[in-house]
Amino acid sequence: INSFCKKDDHNKENLFNSINYDVAAKKRKKDLLNNKAKTQYFHQEKWIYVHKGSTKERHGYCTLGEAFNRLDFSSAILDSRRFNYVVRLLELIAKSQLTSLSGIAQKNYMNILEKVVQKVLEDQQNIRLIRELLQTLYTSLCTLVQRVGKSVLVGNINMWVHRMESILHWQQQLNNIQITRPAFKGTTFTDLPLCLQLNIMQRLSDGRDLVSLGQVAPDLQVLSEDRLLWKKLCQYHFTDRQIRKRLILSDKGQLDWKKMYFKLIRCYPRKEQYGDTLQLCRHCHILSWKGTDHPCTANNPETCSTSLSPQEFINLFRF
Repeated sequence: INSFCKKDDHNKENLFNSINYDVAAKKRKKDLLNNKAKTQYFHQEKWIYVHKGSTKERHGYCTLGEAFNRLDFSSAILDSRRFNYVVRLLELIAKSQLTSLSGIAQKNYMNILEKVVQKVLEDQQNIRLIRELLQTLYTSLCTLVQRVGKSVLVGNINMWVHRMESILHWQQQLNNIQITRPAFKGTTFTDLPLCLQLNIMQRLSDGRDLVSLGQVAPDLQVLSEDRLLWKKLCQYHFTDRQIRKRLILSDKGQLDWKKMYFKLIRCYPRKEQYGDTLQLCRHCHILSWKGTDHPCTANNPETCSTSLSPQEFINLFRF
């Protein structure tokens, strides 16, 4: 009888070990499949499900840092249609959202910023835009570092000081940049007919670009002072009501549209326009770049997508 009981206990132990092994094997298989799914959908497909609360099916919520890590901004900065959009996002995060980024998101942010600086140094374009971004970020970091202990600043203080030193180095690189003239001698901007030059200048949405263009040559200086040019620029960015509140007359008694423009931009935000943007599917709440396919059960997914401005993207993650 004792022998039989020992044998029975041995069989039960083997059965128990076998069950544990099967459970562990199934769990490893499930984890492997989940990891593959995450890699496929979030890192290859470049979209993310935006959820703001916990449910029975899904626990937790999507954060700004998580979205920033998964939406492939590193590739987006190489696309001229998306470059300004990403830079504006970086600026908004620098102004008010640095403390909401996790350690990984902070590192990703700085890596993308470094790539942006390197791209500007190579292409010699958007120099002023990135100078302003770096100055905004440095100012925010100075404030946060001085308030350590009073604000939620993720990471070691020495790491933040190192990042501030990197920003100063990038600023110095941009200040020392030397614009190289193209080697070929062909048709230049000033060789074009005046009507075509004006047409091109009307495409500029920043008044500072008009001022800079006017400093290139005397003829362009005259064109850059064109009243109609500045009038259209004011009407593009601001409403009639905003314009009426900031009327400025010249010595000749005419509206000085150029002075009005620079007065208006100090009082009101300018209109933002981007070649490509992030979009949110209202049906399935998936966030992705415009033109990126995502799994949607709607009959017409194209009609469910809403383009997001950089500020609207930030607002998605304010709980």
